[in-house]
Amino acid sequence: MAQETWNAVERYFCDLLVQPDQSLNAAAADGEAAGLPPIAVSPNLGKLLMLLAQCIGARQILEIGTLAGYSTIWLARGLGASGRLITLESDKKHAEVARANFARAGVAELIELRLGMALDSLPQLAAEKRGPFDLIFIDADKENNTEYFEWSLRLSRPGSLIIVDNVVRDGKVIDAANSDKSVQGVRRCNAAMAAEKRVAVTALQTVGSKGYDGFAVARVVG
Repeated sequence: MAQETWNAVERYFCDLLVQPDQSLNAAAADGEAAGLPPIAVSPNLGKLLMLLAQCIGARQILEIGTLAGYSTIWLARGLGASGRLITLESDKKHAEVARANFARAGVAELIELRLGMALDSLPQLAAEKRGPFDLIFIDADKENNTEYFEWSLRLSRPGSLIIVDNVVRDGKVIDAANSDKSVQGVRRCNAAMAAEKRVAVTALQTVGSKGYDGFAVARVVG
């Protein structure tokens, strides 16, 4: 009953507050048709990412983990004038699907997709003096979340937002003895954010079509 209720409430808010969008629907469908894992953000979270980008007037956005580009499209729509978005993806097939989705959504000219392991691409961005980024969205392999967060700090500025997805893991995050590498990766990152004096951070639990999970939001303060 809980899952049915979560899904029904999500549909209610999506129908009421998230207008139907052919490009986004097609991006989700193409990812599914290509066999990509169904782990993209929900429509409500996608719109929240766009609104947060708009609220801070983001002109430079970094996304770690592209998948089919569903969240990337939302983020690109939140960019200010002359804005640019860099998204990092390690899987060639995912990148191909995402690029086609960007073109159909009319945001391809705003986006630079870098193919390769994020832990290789992030030092390259720093070496190229890209950034500072106004908003960074971390949604890749959870084992490396702490490293992604640390690089995000290096590539940010005071006032930047760093958003980390999937920090609840169906409630498993509270189990210190859980052997799942993703759970342990999330726990390490949560602890690192809590100990980091240069950010103010909170986390929220979410329920819906993606099950029971949540995300953290950190604002760089120094």
